[in-house]
Formats: sequence, C-alpha cells, structure tokens
Amino acid sequence: MISCASQLRQEINTCNLEYARSRRLSHVCSYGQNAVIAYEPTNESHGNFLDVSYRAILRNPQWTRRLGKVHTSAAHHLPKTDYRWRELDSCMSSDALLMNVFCHPRSVNSACSILGVQSGELPQFGFRARVPLSNGHSDRTEVDMKIGSLLVESKLTESDFQTKPAEVVEGYRDFREVFERRMLPKSGNKYASYQLIRNVLAAHALGLSFCVLLDARRPDLIEAWYAVMRCVRRAELRTRCQVLTWQELSESLPLLLQRFLRNKYGIESSR
Repeated sequence: MISCASQLRQEINTCNLEYARSRRLSHVCSYGQNAVIAYEPTNESHGNFLDVSYRAILRNPQWTRRLGKVHTSAAHHLPKTDYRWRELDSCMSSDALLMNVFCHPRSVNSACSILGVQSGELPQFGFRARVPLSNGHSDRTEVDMKIGSLLVESKLTESDFQTKPAEVVEGYRDFREVFERRMLPKSGNKYASYQLIRNVLAAHALGLSFCVLLDARRPDLIEAWYAVMRCVRRAELRTRCQVLTWQELSESLPLLLQRFLRNKYGIESSR
C-alpha cells in the first residue's frame, strides 16, 4: 500500500513537471524511480519560487542566506552541472514552500492574522531556539521559522517528524515537566515525532506559541501531532500549540499566490 508521503510526492512531482514545462523554466529531473524536479535559478528568477516572493528574498540578506542550504544528496541524485544544487531548488522543499508564502509582501499580514500573530512582523528562517538541556548546555537544532511570538515547523512530503533515542529526548531540561513521558509514542528505545517534542519544549522555555504547518493530504502527520499534544501536561501550553494546513492558510492569501500553490503543489483552498 502506497504511503501518504509517497502519494503526495507523486502528485507534487506531476504538478511541477507540467508547471516547469508549460512555463519553460530551467529544471532537471533527479535520477531513480521517484524522480524529483529541481530548478536552476537565473539572476532574477527561480522556478521554485513565485517571482514576487523571490525578489523579496533577494532584498533581505537573512532570507537570501537561507537559499544557500546545500543539497546533501545532489551528488547522487541530480545531474552534474556547473551550478551547485541547493536544498531549496527541490520542488519537495517545505522550506521553499514556507518562504514562498511568508516572504510575499502582500501575504505576510494575512498569514499572521490567521496564525494569531501581530501584523507587521517579519519572519526569521532557521531560528536557533537553543532549547535548554539538563547538562546546562542548549540544543543547537533550528526551527523552520519564527514570526513574532510564534515558532513554525513546516512539513510537506517528509515521511515523519523524525525519531530520536530516549537518552537524547530525555536529556532536555524540561522534558519531564512538560510531557507525560509514558504516554508519548515510542518504538523500542526511540521516541517518535522528535521534532514536535523539541519544538513544544522550545515554546515552553521561550514563552512562545508553536504551530505545525502541513498538508491536509497528510492525515498521518496530523495524527502524529495529536498523539504528542495529548501528552502535554499543562492546558495553558497546549492552547499555545496549534496545527494548520496549507489548504486552510491558502484561503487568506492573495489570489496570485493561491493560483501558484494550486498549480505547483496541488494545494487547493479548503473553501
């Protein structure tokens, strides 16, 4: 039986192949059975981004740096060219999807409104939350985005929220205070949905809210979210955590961006 992640990858790849060909965008297909479309940028545009979002990214040095994330598997899966492939060149990149939406000058305020964030806030991508550890140090893992008082984890075709050995997860300073440890999803000596656990701990430590942005076609990820949330001890912290689908968010976005999401990702407004 095909998984939700695999099915969504096939849908998005089909959308992008048509999108790239119909617009004559510079792109390549990865090797292997499960091909992925990757776009090669020009000086002024990038096929993986809506033009208005891409121009805004290039005007902001912090956002531009985010484009430089190296594609770690490019050497094995993408054709060799003079261009060095980046992670956000891939049509499957949830970071690219996140930046398409939140770097768009006309969408950020409407997106903030639906997320409950004060308008006028600019997003920070790759935010270092520095979640406290029991040994006095802090975790160095990045959160996909911080905007105002909200942390955001962005998901698209990723298979899950990652797993981590118990000694790593239980090494966070506030782990036992925040979670009902015995109720958390676990396989052997590994906790499931590590990214959710870590980001809830980040929200707790920093006094922030937390949102997972994912696709409505991923009921498996939505189920994983609720499996973790029901283990949060304090109701006050649970109310600061939310899940939102790209489809729900799309309702509040400019029409041009809605059309882009529909054509390139198959994301249809839920209206």
